Amino acid sequence: MKAYAIITGGGTGIGRALALELAKQKDLTVLITGRTLKTLEET
Repeated sequence: MKAYAIITGGGTGIGRALALELAKQKDLTVLITGRTLKTLEET
């Protein structure tokens, strides 16, 4: 079964750090949301 993580506020701060750490897991798809497209694209 495929696992997913949805991170809100993934462009900055704790949300960004969490998204980057979770993205290292090979069996997990990480979806991030946030208010600023530029910071999300950088993440």
